[in-house]
Amino acid sequence: MAPVHSLFGGSITVALKGEYQDASEIRQVPDNQEVLLSKDSDVSVIVEVLQQVADGTDPASMDKAARYHFDSIGNDNDAADIHVDWVDAPAGNAPENTTPRPALLHGTQKIKKFGKITEENIVQLWVAVWRLPTKNIDLVLSRNNPSSDDIDQQSQDFRATAGSLRIVDWGLFA
Repeated sequence: MAPVHSLFGGSITVALKGEYQDASEIRQVPDNQEVLLSKDSDVSVIVEVLQQVADGTDPASMDKAARYHFDSIGNDNDAADIHVDWVDAPAGNAPENTTPRPALLHGTQKIKKFGKITEENIVQLWVAVWRLPTKNIDLVLSRNNPSSDDIDQQSQDFRATAGSLRIVDWGLFA
């Protein structure tokens, strides 16, 4: 079983396969983010509390939200090329104060490294979006990995991580 990490003072928990370090121990991290860095690879996991980008929890709205956040990450990273491979958007609303099912997305982004873009700078990026409409919040988990080794296993690991996320204290979003 993957170790469980407490985020935002224990308000959210998530299980991550492998050993991760809290990035705030080595650098400044914005208050709306938790950043975890793998100790044995170049994988990083970021959980962000963001303002909801569009209305709706239907599959089309969730697909749109996942793509929006994926594109936003690409913009923040000055990505030269952004490609979505797949989106899995759930249907239906979760009961109040229960963790909803997230929309999931996988794609690639070609980013600059040391000011240059090469084929080696293609990053695998997974994004999960939990829509919290009563709080006007999109909770976004992103996992990036510069390795394209065993994408199927990486996708399984991401789905397990996204499926493990639990909102423990809804007061975080007050």
